[in-house]
Amino acid sequence: MNAPCPFDTAYLTNPHPVHVALRESGAVHRIALPDGAEVWLLTRETDIRQALTDPRLSVDRQHSRGGYTGFNLPPALDANLLNRDGSTHRRLRRHAARAFTPRRVEGLRASIQAETDRLLSLIADQDEVDLIETFAVPLPLTVIGDLLGIPEDFRERFRAGTNALVMPDPTRPQRIVDAITQIEEFLQELVIDKRSNPTDDFLSDLVAQAHTDDSIDDVQLVSLAFLIFWAGYENPVNLIGKAVLALLEHPHQLTLVRRGPALSDAAIEELLRFAHGSQYAIRRFATEALTIGGVEIPAGDTVMLGLASANRDPRFTAAPDDLDLTRRNGDTHLAFGHGPHYCLGAPLARLEIRVAIESLLTRFPHIQLTVPVRDLRWRPSFREHGLISLPVSTTGSGPAPARKGAKR
Repeated sequence: MNAPCPFDTAYLTNPHPVHVALRESGAVHRIALPDGAEVWLLTRETDIRQALTDPRLSVDRQHSRGGYTGFNLPPALDANLLNRDGSTHRRLRRHAARAFTPRRVEGLRASIQAETDRLLSLIADQDEVDLIETFAVPLPLTVIGDLLGIPEDFRERFRAGTNALVMPDPTRPQRIVDAITQIEEFLQELVIDKRSNPTDDFLSDLVAQAHTDDSIDDVQLVSLAFLIFWAGYENPVNLIGKAVLALLEHPHQLTLVRRGPALSDAAIEELLRFAHGSQYAIRRFATEALTIGGVEIPAGDTVMLGLASANRDPRFTAAPDDLDLTRRNGDTHLAFGHGPHYCLGAPLARLEIRVAIESLLTRFPHIQLTVPVRDLRWRPSFREHGLISLPVSTTGSGPAPARKGAKR
């Protein structure tokens, strides 16, 4: 079924009504992206889950015959596991997985808690704060920066550069080129420096491993560092902000959280399902003609998988637009994908949101929004649904909470 570009201003604010309409009118749609490229969009959970493991759908852009291919990155930033299949993907994934072993992630708990406490102390004497800039951004940026060994003075510049990619300004195309160039040059220099001056961080370990065998070269090292750093802060920023907002909009669920000393595993998974910022998995390309949902997709065409739509598909989840922290089997969501490209950073993301939400609500039990929900500002990106800012009162001196059962 053909559909026009659905990514208007209303979509950027609240994409879920568009997902509902597309899901109900068909399993697969031919749509136009903001840049005019036409793609096939999958909207239903069953089709998307199957597509995530279908070898006929490749992440390698060499299979594309035109249309959308994603960010136009140089090889030194593009040659990572997110854009590779088969044995190359498995080899690169083995290297990256060492950053997120259960032991390494658990070893970060104390430092994550310490950084969380530090950030909350900085805003403790302020009645009104922007929780995105003061908390949701600096926490994961510090955690992943320390894990990789990224110098502090580069972290904000990296964030600004990746923002230029996710939210391009059509009037300033050179901004993207300059951002990519700066990121590539810095990471290349950093890899060289880690080889000569290793420190106690994952990137130094990765560089040392590459020196002992030939399973990963410098181009892949730089690209892997780029991917881990970007995904390691981008996703948690959106998740923390949206999870806090979801709880503030659902006071009956917030009460459940405040009754106990810790979030349950079920609550964590429900927040991931309900509030995760990634709207789509990375684009796929059909390596051969195939049929999905009764629709024939030609070889070489681009396929988009709607993760956010799948997570609210009523065919799979009862009352999917309700936030229910006691929901059973909530860990079957697709927030982190599924199959061979399942997000390696999922354990770290779970730990970060647990520490962040528990600590925030313990420190500020009366936190409230200070503006109506309709006035919140959202990032102008169809790929990621995330808040630009989240103004809150730490003492509860804000507007009345959303009515019980509020949906978003």
